[in-house]
Amino acid sequence: MATNNSTKNVIKVLKIKYDQLSKGKSSLLKMIDEAELSESVFNSNAIENSTLTLKETERILMEMEISRNVSVREVFEAKNLARVLEYIRNKSVEPDFSIELILLLHKMLMGNINDVIAGRFRKKGEYVRVGTHIAPAPEHVERMIEGIISEYFAYHTSYFTDRITRFHLDFETIHPFIDGNGRIGRVIINYQLGRFGFPNIIIRDKEKQTYYKAFGEYKDSKKTKTMDKIITLSLMESLHKRIAYLQGHKVNTLADYAKANKKSVNALLNAARRQTIPAFREKGVWKIGEYKE
Repeated sequence: MATNNSTKNVIKVLKIKYDQLSKGKSSLLKMIDEAELSESVFNSNAIENSTLTLKETERILMEMEISRNVSVREVFEAKNLARVLEYIRNKSVEPDFSIELILLLHKMLMGNINDVIAGRFRKKGEYVRVGTHIAPAPEHVERMIEGIISEYFAYHTSYFTDRITRFHLDFETIHPFIDGNGRIGRVIINYQLGRFGFPNIIIRDKEKQTYYKAFGEYKDSKKTKTMDKIITLSLMESLHKRIAYLQGHKVNTLADYAKANKKSVNALLNAARRQTIPAFREKGVWKIGEYKE
């Protein structure tokens, strides 16, 4: 199911505003990205069942000690994913999106975690299962990845989030690697968004069940509606956040905004989740800049 026209219009308006406000403010945008990095890393790793908290992830990325013993693997998962996200932020303006890039990102992600599998697709005899889904045999992986990359470019007349959604669903269905598929898949979403001039999004651990549901729907009936909604709402939220800061607005928690304006917190939270108000999350807390209704 394609993104509806109403959603397309909202994103179009936000993108125009974002582009206008961004002029001459690249340093501020970089600052926002850097401040958001630990949150991006935490959520993507948490979806894959990492035990690290957001605060622990922040401390690891700042090379600070944490108050409990955690596995070396989880430390490298945080550091490596941060490095990959920083890499694609600088590389998304380049023209190539290819198998070679995907393998490079995977090598960066899995380095010092499992060097034997880092930067390569599954080999003969290497099968993977996610829940009840058994991924295609390894002999077919490279051909299938080449196919979805070709389709991604072939559908250039389709709406950009529809193309990104379809690619993500197909990529995770193929599950080309022994490990790291989810994190690389979400990195690719942000790489693709960057190529269209959009900021990164965060798919959040708290919404993991809806995210998993989207894969089930695609597997069973090829429906893309749930994943479309996850990506477009996340994109609107990312744009709302950056626009608020680019405009120099005072940013308040949604709870404080509700109190000051004598509004229902629950009604505002529902509107925030639907992105019908310019609200966004920072460290899991809903916030909003000054705006006129």
